[in-house]
Amino acid sequence: MTTSTSAARNLGSNYWKLWTASVISNFGDGVALVAYPWLASAVTRNPFHIALVGVATRIPWLVFTLPAGVITDRVDRKRLVVTMDSLRAVITFGVALIVLAHQDLLPGPEQLEGGALPAIANPTLLLTTIYVSALLLGMAEVLRDNAGQTLMPSVVDKSQLERANGRLWGAEMVMNSFVGPPLAGVLLAIAFALPFVVDATTFAVSAAILFLLKGNFRAVTGEVGAPRSGFGTDLKEGFRWLWRHPLLRRLAVILGILNALGSATLAVFVLFGQEILELGASEFGLLLTAGAAGGVIGSLVASRFSERLGSGATLQFTLITGALTSIGIGLTSSAVLVWVMFAITSLGAVMWNVVTVSLRQTIIPDRLLGRVNSVYRFFGWGMMPIGAFLGGLLAESVTTITDRPTGLRSPFIVAGVIQAGLSIYALGRLSTAKLEAARNEAVT
Repeated sequence: MTTSTSAARNLGSNYWKLWTASVISNFGDGVALVAYPWLASAVTRNPFHIALVGVATRIPWLVFTLPAGVITDRVDRKRLVVTMDSLRAVITFGVALIVLAHQDLLPGPEQLEGGALPAIANPTLLLTTIYVSALLLGMAEVLRDNAGQTLMPSVVDKSQLERANGRLWGAEMVMNSFVGPPLAGVLLAIAFALPFVVDATTFAVSAAILFLLKGNFRAVTGEVGAPRSGFGTDLKEGFRWLWRHPLLRRLAVILGILNALGSATLAVFVLFGQEILELGASEFGLLLTAGAAGGVIGSLVASRFSERLGSGATLQFTLITGALTSIGIGLTSSAVLVWVMFAITSLGAVMWNVVTVSLRQTIIPDRLLGRVNSVYRFFGWGMMPIGAFLGGLLAESVTTITDRPTGLRSPFIVAGVIQAGLSIYALGRLSTAKLEAARNEAVT
């Protein structure tokens, strides 16, 4: 038996339940990755209005992340994850019913290739449905994901975190970007509401599997019987802990900028695919499989890459490649080249996550894990709605000044230039020595 196989089996049944639930829900997320923007593009062709879907989805990370961390450290984390997955199932089934009621009014997937105008006469109800459901799903996602990341240290040993996270994210990427998106194109061709039914079902199944996790998933709070501090006090404690940790503070700010830039490009990506690359729904889904291809490779090599070259060099690699590929996507009209560059971007993103999330899970005390994690995500993910808003605004503004193709390309080029500057800033500030020193200090 090989060492890697033995280690995989030693991860335990709780880990594999967590792994299975995550894989299933990420399959649904992969379907939604195509279904929601394609639905929005069937209702409106305005880049800014479509970008508002991303804003609605991510705004909870800006306004709800900090209290979510306190909640995570006060309740049973498993129960919180199960509840949020169940809630997301109900919301998504509701979206499916509303889309089904408007099925005959929506243009077919093939009608949107090349940027054809939608045939729907009154888009108000559908646009409202998309925005409201995106907001509610975003709020549930904040609580679910913040609590979900705190489960991992409860089911595997800290020495296995990078391996466990790598295996989890590799499988997630396959379902999220390789299996889900292409299938979404097929489902859309059958019925516009069908992808949303599938997405809702995966949330329900995930909740049922996570319900079977065994053990205690409450935070370790210290002395038994000690009085509980106030909500605001707990919030400040988590914020102060991260802000006084220079390495985590720097990582959080850099992640915020990276996510803002990524959201700016994703805000108009469906229009870029339809009008610049001239892709249909199925082809657009295939384009998104690049995320899985790069993500799987990243999940498999991240720990080895980090061990051989150092965690600091790994992070630098992700920053530099991300800058180059973003500019490259903005300059090309080839779907094949976009697929390759998107795969490289995803490879780097997963490597970044494996290194930084495992670092956080190692050095943050368990009693503070939910709160500090939420503060980190406040900086890291809270910038995403701002980035989506600015990306849509930039595309619409440049379109007005120049032309439509230039407008749709502009977010990619601007994002790449800014990320190139960010990679220069990170030189020396995210060194392997500094990351290892933080790990060793936490262990001792």
